[in-house]
Amino acid sequence: MKLLKCGIIGYGYMGEIRRRIIEGRPDLSLDWICDPDIDKIPSQPGIQITKEANQVIDSDVDLVFICTPNDLIPDLTIKCLDLKKHVFCEKPPGRTVNDVRRMQEAEKRNPSGKLMFGFNHRYHPGIMKAKAIVDSGRLGKILTLRGLYGKSGGKSFPDSWRNDVSISGGGILLDQGIHMLDLFNFFLGGFTSVKSFISNAHWGFDVEDNAVVILQTGNDQLAMLHSSATFWKHMFQLTVILEEGYLTVEGLLSKTGSYGRETLTIGRRQFEDEAEAIGNPSEEIVYFDRDLSWDLEVEKFVESIRNNTPIVESTSADALNVMELISNCYKESGFPTYVKEPY
Repeated sequence: MKLLKCGIIGYGYMGEIRRRIIEGRPDLSLDWICDPDIDKIPSQPGIQITKEANQVIDSDVDLVFICTPNDLIPDLTIKCLDLKKHVFCEKPPGRTVNDVRRMQEAEKRNPSGKLMFGFNHRYHPGIMKAKAIVDSGRLGKILTLRGLYGKSGGKSFPDSWRNDVSISGGGILLDQGIHMLDLFNFFLGGFTSVKSFISNAHWGFDVEDNAVVILQTGNDQLAMLHSSATFWKHMFQLTVILEEGYLTVEGLLSKTGSYGRETLTIGRRQFEDEAEAIGNPSEEIVYFDRDLSWDLEVEKFVESIRNNTPIVESTSADALNVMELISNCYKESGFPTYVKEPY
């Protein structure tokens, strides 16, 4: 099997993860790594290191992993696609809806190139099992979704580039809430109404530190999200309420384990004529101990390249849908953002 040559642009937290995945696959070779701080990149024979992204883009690599701050993502992605490279791009997909549309235009004029975005939460084991249960129909249709996703803050939090709106384009909603909104689309989608309340009352940055979002579909199904940088602990919880029961994914398998053990709680609707404990139905709890989400999304990406088949999940259309939701949240709340849409 011909090796696919890879380059990584941006060697922070995600760049290191992508390196591990590439080096763990026998069908990929890591040829280039780019970062402004080249001293933090461990040297290794066969891997060229540079500060200049164009050196990676102009090289003979087949695919590029873009792991940079948000403001750099669109132009780098477009350059790669226009030079017939395949691109795996981390979330968020830029800072604005127009950023995604520009990347989609490059994707359309370069149909041989594959473009996929890093919405890895779709591939977490708890989420995958919950989605399989929903799709089976045995608990009926979805009535509501409820999500909590937040960070602990911390002493170093104010110094993060994610709080510089000119670089990030937004705060906790765009940085972390985007994953939960993508999952809302993944499970339900088709939202037609948005209500949002956005605040930066604690940290006082130009970007938001709390966002409460309520969404509604044309079928009157609801979804609610609280995305926060003031939970004072790392927290992830997604509850799917269906006609015949509910599913709750809580905790996330992560590098540090700070979100807690990943579990899926499966509850079935029980009324007083079915159970002695009213309002306390029996539950099944499933525990997960391995996170293959990073590996699975790259596997799907590589399969699409090798088989020349369309990207079917975490597509540019998925990126556009979730960025439109976030843009509508900012507009509806009246929260003043620095990066304005050009229309």
